[in-house]
Amino acid sequence: MVQRNLLGCATAILALSLATSVSAAELKQIGTLEVPGEPLNGFDISYVDQATNRYYLADRSNKAVDVFDGASGKMVDRLPGGFAGQLKSNDESGPNGVVVVGGEVWAGDGDSTLKIIDLKTKKVIDTISTGGKARVDEMAYDPKAHVVIAANNADEPPFLTLISTKPGHKVVAKIAFEDATDGIEQAVYDVATKRFYVSIPELKKDKAKGAVAVINPDSGKVEKLLPVNDCHPNGLVQGPGANLLLGCNAGVKGSGLPPVFVVMKTDGSVVKVIPGLGAADMVTYNPKLKQYYTASRGMPDGPELGVIDAKSNTLVQRIKLPGGNPHSVAVSEKNNHVFLPLNAKDGGCNGCVAVFAPGS
Repeated sequence: MVQRNLLGCATAILALSLATSVSAAELKQIGTLEVPGEPLNGFDISYVDQATNRYYLADRSNKAVDVFDGASGKMVDRLPGGFAGQLKSNDESGPNGVVVVGGEVWAGDGDSTLKIIDLKTKKVIDTISTGGKARVDEMAYDPKAHVVIAANNADEPPFLTLISTKPGHKVVAKIAFEDATDGIEQAVYDVATKRFYVSIPELKKDKAKGAVAVINPDSGKVEKLLPVNDCHPNGLVQGPGANLLLGCNAGVKGSGLPPVFVVMKTDGSVVKVIPGLGAADMVTYNPKLKQYYTASRGMPDGPELGVIDAKSNTLVQRIKLPGGNPHSVAVSEKNNHVFLPLNAKDGGCNGCVAVFAPGS
């Protein structure tokens, strides 16, 4: 079972609801996942493989990808891959982005390589260089074209690499973004349009001007840039239908922008600007409950976990967090558990993954 109230983490978190009473859909912390080994002070992307209900955490402190059972909360594997670990610079640290492709884990490392780990043997079966100098970060998978898209967000200029998941793992395309002056962030694949969508936080050093890049996996080219103003998009996830939620970094100290989230359609039309919360890194979506979850780590009064109703595109809950650099968030569609890693430095635990679920 999920470890409950482990190391006092649960008591350190205060839920602030925007509703007058607690509904069944509102989140409550139900416990934490203990991360053994070195204290969890360095981590990056977290990911749930919905087919197996396994939760994967890019654990830089222990130079591995940690695997938890999404139902019991028990750690079932730690996958070492010769990763760089947490170095002084995040740009050279790893593991970073994580995605599951069949029986393999694909994880980005700090030396511009992507490592493929076989889940049966627990061994690295291939290491792919993307040709840069800094880390391979966030990724997404196209099961139709059998291609993974991976971002080198810290290189100058930042670039995307499209890699075949077929034997040999051929690099099929490389796309540089000369005008992207603050990296490349979260990517998502849309089955309906058969396209990748990728957050571009900033264009030509203008913090108020960002974009979502539309990538054709077959041609390996950018088809268009969908402009996004006053958002500085980091996170990106697909919601119901053609809707995309942009996890705006707007609202973080020094951004000069008010905190918002933006809901946009895949054609670039803006559905709604949601005020009040922002300063986000990753975002995720639960189609079962039709809710988005936001890792709003940079709010001026402290980090928060946000809940947005995807039917009305309304902010419905804000959960105040003690600290812990909560920039990574993932959700299980099987049991509606939301996973939010917190570091050991100021997260209210010795480095743990806080677990939330709908209350009653």
